Amino acid sequence: MIDTHAHLDALDDAGAAIGRAREAGVTRIVTIGTGIESCRAALAIADAGEGVFAALGIDPHQAASSEAARTEELRRLLEHPKAVAVGETGLDNFHRHAGPAEQRRLFEAQIALADDVGLPLVIHSRDAARATADTLAGFGGRVVLHCFSDPELLPTALERGYYVSFAGNVTFPKAEELRTAAAQVPRDRILAETDSPYLAPQPLRGRTNEPANVVHTVAALAAARGEDADELGARIEVNAAAVFGLS
Repeated sequence: MIDTHAHLDALDDAGAAIGRAREAGVTRIVTIGTGIESCRAALAIADAGEGVFAALGIDPHQAASSEAARTEELRRLLEHPKAVAVGETGLDNFHRHAGPAEQRRLFEAQIALADDVGLPLVIHSRDAARATADTLAGFGGRVVLHCFSDPELLPTALERGYYVSFAGNVTFPKAEELRTAAAQVPRDRILAETDSPYLAPQPLRGRTNEPANVVHTVAALAAARGEDADELGARIEVNAAAVFGLS
């Protein structure tokens, strides 16, 4: 099984969390960089951990900071053999740590970078479905909609063949809309993640999340889709290998 999105650099002990993930049957993890120093930390963790890969980006919360001017540094980091995607990047109209124009400029710079280096994009989109879809319209590469939470974006995802990744919030009792969306995603486009250390699944809600807990997300997705959890977990691993180019 694979956790396709975890912020291992935000955990107190990434190595211990990786060990617990293996014990739970989670043998591969994509850890996420959200700024240049976070990207460096993600690569260091990936280098030290077997089966750990890194997606490197500058998230929209930093679009109004000096971090937004560091995309050339990001380009160099993406040359690392364990770098498998650009992101997370995107738009966030919920927290609004930066204005829409600043966010869009940073997002567009990373879309161009992904196009240049031939890597997929990992997208953060919150309360920004239409703007996200519009900004991505000209990008012909692979796209992962991380921590999918906006059913309004689902028709675009299905039409364009995006990968749709669900996190622990799909297990929450009031997340019926997300489970309905999960049931509509094609078998070859669905992914699962923890978004560790955030969004612990319902059985562990309120605790620090970690990659081992992706098994709960997969179980909830399987129930929503009327599928066997083990078979869906294996299918998700195939999907992740395809989108991230994992061997």
